[in-house]
Amino acid sequence: MINFEKQGVEQFFQTLTVSNFTVSPDEKQLVFSTNLNGYSNLWAMNLPNQFPYPLTFNNQNAAFLSYAKTGEFIIAGFDQDGDENTQIYAVSPKGGKFYPLRTHEGERHFFSFLSEDGKRLYYPSTFGNPTYFNNYVYNLETGEEKLLLKGEEAPTFIEAVSPNEDSFVSIKQFGNTHSLAYAHVGEEKLLLTPETTEQHTVGEIVYTSETDLYFLTDYDRDLTYLAKFNLSTKEFSVVLQLDQEAFSSLTYSKKNNSLYLVGSYGVEDRLYEYSIEKGQLNSINAPTSVIDKLVVMKSGNLYAQGRNATTPGNLFVSKDNGTIWEELTHYRVPGVNDDDLVEPEVLTYPSFDGMEIEALFFKAKAENSNGHVILWPHGGPQALERKTFRSMFQSLIYSGYSIFAPNFRGSTNYGLKFSKLVEGDWGHGPRLDNIQGLEWLIENGYADREKILLLGGSYGGYMALLLHGRHADYFKAVVDIFGPSDLFSFIESVPEFWKPYMEQWVGDPIKDKERLTKDSPITYLDGMTKPMLVIQGANDPRVVQKESDQIVAALKEKGREVEYIVLEDEGHGFSKKQNEILVYGKIIEFFNENIKEGRPVV
Repeated sequence: MINFEKQGVEQFFQTLTVSNFTVSPDEKQLVFSTNLNGYSNLWAMNLPNQFPYPLTFNNQNAAFLSYAKTGEFIIAGFDQDGDENTQIYAVSPKGGKFYPLRTHEGERHFFSFLSEDGKRLYYPSTFGNPTYFNNYVYNLETGEEKLLLKGEEAPTFIEAVSPNEDSFVSIKQFGNTHSLAYAHVGEEKLLLTPETTEQHTVGEIVYTSETDLYFLTDYDRDLTYLAKFNLSTKEFSVVLQLDQEAFSSLTYSKKNNSLYLVGSYGVEDRLYEYSIEKGQLNSINAPTSVIDKLVVMKSGNLYAQGRNATTPGNLFVSKDNGTIWEELTHYRVPGVNDDDLVEPEVLTYPSFDGMEIEALFFKAKAENSNGHVILWPHGGPQALERKTFRSMFQSLIYSGYSIFAPNFRGSTNYGLKFSKLVEGDWGHGPRLDNIQGLEWLIENGYADREKILLLGGSYGGYMALLLHGRHADYFKAVVDIFGPSDLFSFIESVPEFWKPYMEQWVGDPIKDKERLTKDSPITYLDGMTKPMLVIQGANDPRVVQKESDQIVAALKEKGREVEYIVLEDEGHGFSKKQNEILVYGKIIEFFNENIKEGRPVV
């Protein structure tokens, strides 16, 4: 009898995932971006076979993927080592070298639409308009390009194009919680939502005909709902709204004349089909707790990309409208049973001002637990922690650490008003939500006051730095992954098309000088007394390396204990497996060292 030893934590570092996909029109080929060889590349399966083969070897993640309706090529967007300057290429279904379609060094291109005949590419770009974007239509046959729309006032991009290309819809993105959509019909420009001074959002726009537009909005509401605009009558109407449910994704099925919606409130997704003809909503089984992408094919078959808390991103197909989902990829933690992984408990607690905060608590199994809890303030900040797989989380839990992930004020999926609470308040309300969450854990037996650690990335890295500087007594050690350390330099260094958002989102360096100083972690160097690990991607365009350099240099000048890792071939995240292994292994090693009995406490 062979008895295999319990797997080590290094198995979690070998976890693979799917980050994007597209399907050929005849559904004979599935193309997806995955790190199967340790780097992100395009791979394919010839369905119904499920053996993958490589298409590209450039070792870069695909920012977008779209199969031409003719089946002749795939539109793909690649940057270089996380710099986010995405270029547009055509990839052959057979793979190999890809064809550059729109490339401008140092510029960023997005994808909007490819015509039915595969001849015209609509795309927004920073080229010629780095702050507000220019929107072009490029003819792949003739090489001719036309400036279709010049962005003004706010970053502007084409969101949808009508079936006959007689009209299109653009969105002006004033911020994460404020956007307006316009239909362009000839020389006419029509606002899709009624005039109002109240900020709201519009997105996920689809044409169901040349005249009918469906979209998601929270105009005059707190939660997003399904709305319609008719180009002939110029009328806006509310189609469907649900209590305690916000829609986040919208896909049209021409065969069924129905709309597929992903809805959620908080940490899990739900899937629905809305019959346009019957005006009827049906709930559909979802393959995972979180759906990252849904594609409806001409046949009516559904393809989904999704994750659970204990399984990485995988691809699924349903040929019976969601009754049964077939898993096309089968990514798991190698050698580790599903039973050894941890599903989170959903908690709610009252914050300092009585506001209810939802959180996830991943409790380490008794046989592994070392009694320590890691506070994880999520990134964004207008994002949230959900029931999705993070190999970093599960590797830490397997190593004995429990994880507390609060969705503090400013998080998404709890309504527009809640999401707006972080705007102009990066460092007060959300900070105290985190602290009150720790107090609640301690009072309710989830955590020991003397056994708490701190880990965060992006805005979560900023919050880790700020909590360390202002509340160091709570923590034994702190890890910051590419977090802004000084709000003044952060505002100055973000990408150009972020800058129109910054006053509302973070603040104005002159008018809000006092508050920004108070909310900048670098103001509290004297309070940062615990051991620190700082991790940064050299190519990060969102939180540039200077943000980490300056906090590390200032702490070292004060003689503080701080380790610093700079990844030369990464941006705002870890796209390469060897870097992920290095970082996650180092975090576990760092925490293990700092929870040892007898280690001096500052």
